[in-house]
Amino acid sequence: MKFTKKYATYMRGMEAELPAVGLKRLKKMLKKCRSDSEHRSPLQDVAASPGAGRCPGLCSVCDGSFFPSLLNEMSVVVGCFNEKAKKLLELHLATGFKKYTMWFTNKGDKSHGKLIQQGKDLVTYAIINAVAMRKILKKYDKIHYSKQGQEFKAQAQSLHIEILQSPWLCELMAFYMNLRRSKKNKAAMELFGDCSLIFDDDRPTLSCNLFDSMRVDISLTCSICLDTVFDPVSLSCGHIFCYLCCCSAASVTIVDGLKSADHKSKCPLCRQQGVFPDAVHLDELNMLLSHSCPEYWEKRMQSERVERVRLAKEHWESQCRAFLGI
Repeated sequence: MKFTKKYATYMRGMEAELPAVGLKRLKKMLKKCRSDSEHRSPLQDVAASPGAGRCPGLCSVCDGSFFPSLLNEMSVVVGCFNEKAKKLLELHLATGFKKYTMWFTNKGDKSHGKLIQQGKDLVTYAIINAVAMRKILKKYDKIHYSKQGQEFKAQAQSLHIEILQSPWLCELMAFYMNLRRSKKNKAAMELFGDCSLIFDDDRPTLSCNLFDSMRVDISLTCSICLDTVFDPVSLSCGHIFCYLCCCSAASVTIVDGLKSADHKSKCPLCRQQGVFPDAVHLDELNMLLSHSCPEYWEKRMQSERVERVRLAKEHWESQCRAFLGI
């Protein structure tokens, strides 16, 4: 079965709740563009397009419909995935009165088995849409003998609408593994056996085998301190760092937090601006790492506590001096 049919079969009956990429419609656009190009004369092609690697002239199909349509659909899919993943993880991590309130307002989601199934469905949704986007862009480049599809993919990453770049995907993978570890959720072993935490030379990687032979490997080594991420946060560009390292890179104190970071501050890896204020704390990942390497985590926690106290003390001393005019 071709991927387009697989995608249509998977999304059938889910359109009301989950938006999809119009794969068939986009493929028809590309087919029409190819047909129009084949009916042009060579003289028209030369006159309209002095450069190679794209449609002759300004293509109304590709430049006017294909890319804007795909961009809009990607934005909707990623927005829906982020919203539903955030809600699911909040439900799992809630404590105290908030926990009972959320359980009460989500009557159909009380069992851990249903939480697991919802998480599995969300990851499958993210993966199959990522594959759909990858395939349609690959088809575009194949038809037009260009690299515009790859350029568009890079643009999508800069706009934070690449679904595999979403911090909530990493959190859901950790969520699976945390539930798998629980004695109450033995069924999760079968459902999420393809997610694993791998330590290669003490360098941890969160790995998942994905649909259609895709594989996602997320490095859990902070590129600033070059150690396993502690109290990890994911910037809106998708890169993961320790919280303290992130605050240092953004030139903010731990008291003020990342939301106070200047919008001109850049990610240490990809150099994108404005990625700190919308950073996401990866609580599920933090739990997973704390259980997977307890001795290291205990040592790191002690040193981190000392460092946080020192930084907080320095911050308030500077505030006092500024207030007194010293």
